[in-house]
Amino acid sequence: MEYFLNQLVNGLCQGAIYALMAIGYSVIVGVVGMVTFAYGEIMMIGAFGAYYVFQFIGINLPVALLAAFASSFLLGIIVYKLCYERFFNAPRHISLLCTIGFSMLIKNLVQIVFGPETKPVLNIIDNRTFTIPLGSAISIDLKLLQIVVMVLVVVLAVTLTLFFNRTKSGIALRAVSQNKDAAYLMGINVKRTAMLGNCIGCGFGGVAGILLAIYYYSISTTTWGGFSMKAFSASVLGGLVDLRMSALGGLCIGIVENLGITISSATFRDVFAFGFLIIMLVLRPQGFASKKGSRV
Repeated sequence: MEYFLNQLVNGLCQGAIYALMAIGYSVIVGVVGMVTFAYGEIMMIGAFGAYYVFQFIGINLPVALLAAFASSFLLGIIVYKLCYERFFNAPRHISLLCTIGFSMLIKNLVQIVFGPETKPVLNIIDNRTFTIPLGSAISIDLKLLQIVVMVLVVVLAVTLTLFFNRTKSGIALRAVSQNKDAAYLMGINVKRTAMLGNCIGCGFGGVAGILLAIYYYSISTTTWGGFSMKAFSASVLGGLVDLRMSALGGLCIGIVENLGITISSATFRDVFAFGFLIIMLVLRPQGFASKKGSRV
């Protein structure tokens, strides 16, 4: 029972990171209107940006998070210019193929520049454990790392919500996500606003990337494809454009993964994650979202 509860806590923490990944992915799809398959590499660039902050500046988590956001934000501009801007009126598969090609390009360039070996990300957050008793014989171990990760994700999600609802740029982003033609008629620069939305989504992916590196104590150039698919899966569970439901999808995937490995091996982690996705879509094709959906 105690092991099960600790795995539930692990699932909540990992699910929080997946939720942040899904939020960023849903912002891209909701505002740009196109699916991306370069999201894993976007997260990787953010993670490496923060990693080199740790290497050259020292362990400064706020600066590293800003570096992760900025690195992926800037990469988002390149992705938008190369893969989206010219193809708004073209068939959707063209931009999709562009993001696949861009993903392969970035992955190979990063392996050439930074090397293919796994790099350790250690001692970023104090490895302190808090034991919370739930009874005479049961307790939960809660790590400081898990607390920091979950608090950061909540703060970022709330900040994004306030941005979308309280700022002029955020309202413009929501307008573009609802109807690009109507937004254009209202005087909104649709292309510039769509680029901003893409960059914000990429920035959130970069932050999620460094949180994954801190959570797993390492960073590699070869593991991001699976995380990209989980971000996509969580976003699908949320109807692709509903931020709250996409976050819920990411949280559920994280929990299902970690509870699943309590009864099997950790090598079956992805089986439980994508099995849950398939079952959910069979039972409820629209995912957690309503039939109409609720856009950014």
